[in-house]
Amino acid sequence: MKIDDSLLYDFESGLDPQHLNRSAIPATIVGYGEISAIFQINGNEACVFKRLPLFQEQAAAAAYEAMYHEYSNLLIQAGLCLPEHETRIISVPDRPICLYIIQEKFKGERLCNHLVRTSDESYSLLLMEQILSHIHKIWIYNRQASQTVELAIDGQLSNWVYSKPQGNGRLFYIDTSTPLYRKNGVEQQNPELMLKSAPSFLRWIIRLFFLKDVMTRYYSPKLVYTDLVANLYKEQRPDLISSAILLVNRFLFDEYEPLTQKEVDHYYREDKLIWTLFLAFRKMDRFLTTRLLRKQYEFILPGKINR
Repeated sequence: MKIDDSLLYDFESGLDPQHLNRSAIPATIVGYGEISAIFQINGNEACVFKRLPLFQEQAAAAAYEAMYHEYSNLLIQAGLCLPEHETRIISVPDRPICLYIIQEKFKGERLCNHLVRTSDESYSLLLMEQILSHIHKIWIYNRQASQTVELAIDGQLSNWVYSKPQGNGRLFYIDTSTPLYRKNGVEQQNPELMLKSAPSFLRWIIRLFFLKDVMTRYYSPKLVYTDLVANLYKEQRPDLISSAILLVNRFLFDEYEPLTQKEVDHYYREDKLIWTLFLAFRKMDRFLTTRLLRKQYEFILPGKINR
């Protein structure tokens, strides 16, 4: 993967986060996460980018960069396939220091949420089973590591790509930009950094009521599987849920009660409400920052997300 550092610096210098296509070097949105957008920069069609404008100091950005690479290497040790990836720290005057996470680009139709949305029941469930099998590798790794290292994972459908090089399918995990892992029981991620993307007027509420849940849910096998199955509502495939629950219960360790439809429905309703409100408040924060305070809003917000 070839990265043009001068192109990236010039892109950041002339970036309009609210109108990427109007930036000095235009960019195109190719996907959305709950927190940030994934985009392609004109002049580099082989890669996609995530931009994290979270840092006031170079050292903080470098620490996050090191954490990102350590987490990626640990996922590979656990048995996952990751796309080719690199990072760059970009600092331009009068803007926060940004960490760019760069990955090789896959065709959109190979994203697993697209495949499940457009494929028949048999193929979709086979894909779900493969994803569950890969997530299960994380829990096996955690148990073998004896708490020295404990990995978390966000296993939702849009975080996986099914590629077919030379006819042999491989499943890639692509959501590595928010490393969550513990070493000797100590969380390595700084929760205050995760709050940077939240509206300032909501941070104390999120810190008090929601942050602990966000920081811990992806360590729980049952909650990660529940999130994956509930994701089928978002992808307009509720017809797959009962069969997907049966698949999940084959992978759950004995100490967990079997997953039920009621648990999936409750999780989906709560999760949908939280993320819908969060995005609405971020858009309000953007309006207040750009229209009333006449300042630049640094985050590239997702567009409308169907849930």
